[in-house]
Amino acid sequence: MILGEIGDIHRFSSPNKLLAYAGLDPSVYQSGNFQAKKTRMSKRGSKVLRYALVNAALNVVKNNATFKAYYEAKMAEGRTHYNALGHCAGKLVRIIWKMMTDNVEFNLD
Repeated sequence: MILGEIGDIHRFSSPNKLLAYAGLDPSVYQSGNFQAKKTRMSKRGSKVLRYALVNAALNVVKNNATFKAYYEAKMAEGRTHYNALGHCAGKLVRIIWKMMTDNVEFNLD
């Protein structure tokens, strides 16, 4: 599902552009000198990709020690479950982008 939504990875020159395409990037809220400290995910991209990434992040958090530690660190910061899961999905996007552009296997042990 993720690969079908991404298509050709070379459309995205950086993992941040893939993150924005998925709608997992933080929205910008500023006016004049004011810039918000807390923002939500933009949700302006592909709903299907965002759904697939968050569900994949949930499974990776359950089965991978690195992602579990990252999730628990976000929870220790005071984030909610879905907020921490969104951060894990962002980390997963960066890993997927690296795997697809450099043609390497997933190995975070």
